[in-house]
Amino acid sequence: MINTAKKPSLKLEDYDISKERGFLSTFDPNAVRLPAYLEPIRQAALRLPHSLPTGQIRSILEALPTVDLTDFCETATEAQKRIAMVHYSFLVQSYVWGAPEAPERLPACLAMPIWRLAKAIEQKPLLPYSSYVLDNWGLVDPQGPIDLSNVYMLQPFLAGQDEAWFVIVHVAIEARAGEMLAIVPHLIDAADSGDQKAVQVGLQTISRVWDDVNAIFDRMPERCDPYVYYNRVRPWIHGWKDNPALDGGLVYEGVSETGQEPQAFRGQTGSQSSIVPTMDAFFGITHASDPLRTYLDELHEYRPPAHRRFIDNVRQHSNLRDFVCASGTQETKQLYNDCISKLAAFRTKHLEYAASYINKQAKTGEGNDTEIGTGGTPFMRYLKKHRDEVQEQLVATMVK
Repeated sequence: MINTAKKPSLKLEDYDISKERGFLSTFDPNAVRLPAYLEPIRQAALRLPHSLPTGQIRSILEALPTVDLTDFCETATEAQKRIAMVHYSFLVQSYVWGAPEAPERLPACLAMPIWRLAKAIEQKPLLPYSSYVLDNWGLVDPQGPIDLSNVYMLQPFLAGQDEAWFVIVHVAIEARAGEMLAIVPHLIDAADSGDQKAVQVGLQTISRVWDDVNAIFDRMPERCDPYVYYNRVRPWIHGWKDNPALDGGLVYEGVSETGQEPQAFRGQTGSQSSIVPTMDAFFGITHASDPLRTYLDELHEYRPPAHRRFIDNVRQHSNLRDFVCASGTQETKQLYNDCISKLAAFRTKHLEYAASYINKQAKTGEGNDTEIGTGGTPFMRYLKKHRDEVQEQLVATMVK
């Protein structure tokens, strides 16, 4: 039995993670209040479902005040900075993708604040997964669970069921994964001390959580239609690195440190979630060199800094695979393989969704390509390869 009362070597609270919420914000996003001088920004962001359909979004956003966030970034709470980032990043994406032709420049009223915010929270100055999912939710019933029956999307682009469902499915997955993230530090210590029984109990927990995570993921098609996703949800979350619609990137007006040279950043993608990289690091899963691996390594810098450290430290400390291979019992090896197989099943479902929600759709524009992911990579070519590499790393067991 795992002694969860004993403090493990790695402590979740040091990495902005909790058992109840996983990588989701430890604060309640809908309860965060911003200073009055940011109210015009917040309102402009929340009005996007009304202003985007007008076709005048760029002129609307160009009229916003250029807010100097120097003092704000020095004195605001982490929660306030992250919620300000949510609103500004949605405005930035709306400006870039809200007209038929992508712009060459981002106006100073958006460029300077998001650049300042991004540096303050150690992320990139566009929409990251953390602003799209981890910090972008609220509870219908504040006392209820973080699941599909009780979560809403705080900041939308166009709004509507398909957009909200796409986000809250990810929110529900992040929350449910919290239990297996919480067991990881204890399992690392159990493997180091050779506690076979504790390792087995922990792997049973992880296997059970993967069942729930995969069941949540299976529900994506219930309220998010592939055609609607591709044409009404996906266009807003692209970045401007390796995107043919923004060759060379985007000039951030007023940001002196860029020298007014175009800047290129990866778009928001579920691959910025920290769940799968944590599990790969924990189970000792490796991937051969290919363009997608290079891209995924780059995406590591797009995660919140505390989550990056957690993945890095799990990879550094976890000897689970070596323990299972060297001294694990038959039951331990089977449990380990069961968890690996369920991780592979998650990747298989991701591959299926990539095909139906993106690859099989009709291309609608240079910036919304069916062959290129929102992060700017030829995703279909490598998703199956990475899934297969996971399955190839099952440990040998006795054949009965």
